[in-house]
Amino acid sequence: MMSDQINRAEGYHIPVLLHETIEQLISDPDGIYIDATFGGGGHSREILKHLGEGGHLFGVDQDADAEANCDIEDDRFTFVRSNFRYIPHFMDFYGIDQVTGILADLGVSSHHLDDEERGFSFRFDAPLDMRMNQSGGATARVLIATVSEEELTGILRNYGEVRQPHKLARLIKASSDAGRLQTIQDLLDTIRPVQPEHDKRGLAKVFQAIRIAVNDEMGALEDLLRGGCELLAPGGRFCVITYHSLEDRPTKNFFRTGHTDGSRETDLYGRLIAPMEPFTRKPITPSEQEIDINPRARSAKLRTGVKISQS
Repeated sequence: MMSDQINRAEGYHIPVLLHETIEQLISDPDGIYIDATFGGGGHSREILKHLGEGGHLFGVDQDADAEANCDIEDDRFTFVRSNFRYIPHFMDFYGIDQVTGILADLGVSSHHLDDEERGFSFRFDAPLDMRMNQSGGATARVLIATVSEEELTGILRNYGEVRQPHKLARLIKASSDAGRLQTIQDLLDTIRPVQPEHDKRGLAKVFQAIRIAVNDEMGALEDLLRGGCELLAPGGRFCVITYHSLEDRPTKNFFRTGHTDGSRETDLYGRLIAPMEPFTRKPITPSEQEIDINPRARSAKLRTGVKISQS
């Protein structure tokens, strides 16, 4: 079964925690669901297998490649080209007030990491782009040129937790200001005195930080959590697969307190006021078998929140 899933997804993205996600997501086969990160469609295809004739699935992705590779022909499926932060807007367009479940797999797809032209990986030389949606927004090169050294330091520190963020920011800004920062190799050459290329883990943190800033991933996640929660019907489920603490912490906080920063609101009797509650006490993580087959799943965590019925 696992090998069949991988064969179908080969060349784009292997769906992570597939069966665990389906088990937690689907509470009504005839409900309306959203796959907010369609990617290669692995999760969406499995969701459709578990829906009845009255069910419907919206697959959302802002990437043109995802739309071009979408081969699902099913009357119960609708593809939406959009950033998932705008889910309430397009659902309003389709005349839908409530949905039964939402899934978001926040990992960068294997397709993006393996595409030599997109600039997501330090394994290939390419223009400094890193945009999930290549039809709009500033590239990594433009972002670096636009922000101050202090702002870039904050990006590297907060989104990558890199070593010596001040020195890295200083080197990167100097190279950018001199017009020497156009490609991935230019970036690698620039940061080599502080971040050598043999330290793959350190490089990954630098690239993660810049990618998150380019795509405003943390802002988009907060919008998704809030907007998705409002869309969910009472008892509806919100499944989020995260890959690092920057994603996992606000997701956990939101499902527990209704606030991504973990702040709590209580009523006059000291009881927590929150729109959701965790479906399980601890997140679900991949089995050793799945990690052996798909090493990129190693850091994945599945958290599910349930919309609380209003009394």
